[in-house]
Amino acid sequence: MEIKEKKIPERKVAYISYQGPFEEIPVLMGEIVGFLMAKGLQIMGPPFGVYYNSPQEVPVEELYYEIGMPFAGEANEEGRIKIKTIPEQLVLSTVYKGAYSEAGKAIGALAQHAYQNKYEITGPPMEIYISDPNETPEDELLTEMCFPVKKS
Repeated sequence: MEIKEKKIPERKVAYISYQGPFEEIPVLMGEIVGFLMAKGLQIMGPPFGVYYNSPQEVPVEELYYEIGMPFAGEANEEGRIKIKTIPEQLVLSTVYKGAYSEAGKAIGALAQHAYQNKYEITGPPMEIYISDPNETPEDELLTEMCFPVKKS
């Protein structure tokens, strides 16, 4: 597994903060895509999730996360869809291939790499969904896993 340091540029995103099982993620993504399309906004990259806790820490109904998508243009918040600008971030990144249910191993490897190489993790993990699970077999899914960091 190749781990690299990179900068993610500043980006404007539409997102939904959610508490509940991960099975809701496709519905949340669909809601965000529908919002962006209805507003005539240009999608500027794949969808992503930011995860504030994990199924190893809390019951599934208490999982807390954000699902978002970068876009270009102007939009106002509507219903549970919020808008924010995420500043440029330095991250440790790796691309994981396989089922989402096994992706925690890559997050663990990133955290270990950060610790061993004197990085300070400055925020929760983020997953960028490169493959569409509706069109890609589960064992072929590509997900970029990131931790925001700074050098200690």
